[in-house]
Amino acid sequence: MNMNTTFEDKLCTIFIEGSIDTLTAPELEKAVNDAAPQCEKMVLDMSKVDYISSGGLRVVVGANHTVGKDNLILRGLSANVMEIFRLTGFTKYLNIE
Repeated sequence: MNMNTTFEDKLCTIFIEGSIDTLTAPELEKAVNDAAPQCEKMVLDMSKVDYISSGGLRVVVGANHTVGKDNLILRGLSANVMEIFRLTGFTKYLNIE
């Protein structure tokens, strides 16, 4: 997994590429926690994520609590990743674009 974080005013975007699994989820969690104090809104750009495990889902749910439901946006989910969010019921309370 590769990540890049950008900051524009109070908006931070974390671009994620690859798989978010048990091994890489802690990296994403650290990136979210490091960026959160510097932004009011956070975008997780997942347009290049091909797989997310339960460990990755846990990090996304944690980010939702850290920055607040209205302040976290998940962007660019592939059909496969979107299906995982749909099957777990997370689409009901996450802000997905």
